[in-house]
Amino acid sequence: MGRPTRALLSREIIARAALDVVDEQGSDGLTMRAVADRLGVKAASLYNHVSGKDDLIDGLAQLVNAEIDLGPLGGTDDGDWRPGLTTYVRGYRAAFLRHPHTIALLARRRVGAEQQLLGYEALLGALGRAGLAPADAAEAAAAIDYLVLGSALETFSAGFTRSSADYRPRYPALADALEASAERGGGPGTGVPGLDERGFELALRLLLDGLAARLAAA
Repeated sequence: MGRPTRALLSREIIARAALDVVDEQGSDGLTMRAVADRLGVKAASLYNHVSGKDDLIDGLAQLVNAEIDLGPLGGTDDGDWRPGLTTYVRGYRAAFLRHPHTIALLARRRVGAEQQLLGYEALLGALGRAGLAPADAAEAAAAIDYLVLGSALETFSAGFTRSSADYRPRYPALADALEASAERGGGPGTGVPGLDERGFELALRLLLDGLAARLAAA
């Protein structure tokens, strides 16, 4: 028999299998054995390409961050930084909405994957070109992380499973808010932004308004 034209395993193939495992089983499901089972190999075979679970997580970080389009951070000829940053933040969130279970693995971990570092370099460069001092740019990047990862991890609307009438006797303000939000419509599958999406967009506008105010005061 001839030799195979490509290796059965590679670092990227293993990382993609690990991402599939996390997407389907959650962060607790990520083990070397689970990844090996998905690939149809023995767990020991993985160690020829990755050193262990930490290395797997680095691979996940590389893949998910590669889905984020950094192009909008390049700026525009008219110097208006806001549209590009808005597009970038929405794309950043969309990537983690596709892979929400990775947040638990990545959020409190060192930043080491090349694609992560390239992302922060592009973001901080864009914030600097907009006029923010380096310390202010760092704070803005942190705020964007909090907004994106928090909104991708948590759903506000799904936390309230009872009807507004059930809440009204003891929580009338909550009932009023839920009813008013429902009247605006929208939500998954409707093609119209629901409460979670509207809340994210409001937070994003407030964040960008705050950055614009800081730039104007500089």
